[in-house]
Amino acid sequence: MATITELAAKIVSAHAASTEMTKDELFTELKELHAALSAMDKGEAAPVVGEEELASTAPVISKRKAFGKKQITCMVCGKGFVTLKRHLGTSHEMTPKEYRTMFDIPAGTTLAAKDYIESRRQMALDKDLAGGLAKARAAKGKKK
Repeated sequence: MATITELAAKIVSAHAASTEMTKDELFTELKELHAALSAMDKGEAAPVVGEEELASTAPVISKRKAFGKKQITCMVCGKGFVTLKRHLGTSHEMTPKEYRTMFDIPAGTTLAAKDYIESRRQMALDKDLAGGLAKARAAKGKKK
């Protein structure tokens, strides 16, 4: 039977083959996995690393690839969407602000696909929503 160290090395090696990791991240993951396997071998409860900790250390997809024209990909789980706000709240219980902070995304960056943003912008122009807003502001100004 393989030793705990060999098992931990195989597991981390398999994870590193599919995910880009730094040397420090590899070492940390190996150490945590070895501790968990050792605890399980002794019959103790394995220390649990939360999803937030895992996601903050290794995004599933690069920032550049996540923001596509037709869809935006969640950097926590790798699923593609048109907009991320609802997914982040329901699946990962986090706000867009927390997501931006976790992956160092600038505050002005929208969490929606570029085509979706453009289609919504064009719809607003076609319906003259800005003109209606200007009329409402003018009417409000006359009341005062």
